[in-house]
Amino acid sequence: MSKPDHLLVDIATTVESEQSNQMSLTVVVQGAVITGRLAPEVVWRERVAEVLADSARLGPFAAIFTSARAGARSGQRDEPPTHLHFHVARILQGSVGIPETGGMYRIAIKDVSAWTVGDFSYSDG
Repeated sequence: MSKPDHLLVDIATTVESEQSNQMSLTVVVQGAVITGRLAPEVVWRERVAEVLADSARLGPFAAIFTSARAGARSGQRDEPPTHLHFHVARILQGSVGIPETGGMYRIAIKDVSAWTVGDFSYSDG
């Protein structure tokens, strides 16, 4: 999508302003279907930093997500959001969601070619 969908930008703006993580969304990005809940960028960054900090090998990368520069960017609301921040999200592959427990994804709004409100559930058969 060369121009971001204004309605999708409005949804992202509301998630950011309300600091809510209850908005379920399913998007299509370059043929991949991703489903989950949106989180405010600052909450998403904190959670990613926590996961990285718990890793012996990846711990040093946690600071990237909590730096003053990152905080200033996520707190900036003069411009509309440019990304969706998913948590508890899965990439749909057939009838299976990957990863099974859900993951953290950052998706450029301009790359979303289709979307719907709500997420998809998975069944074992």
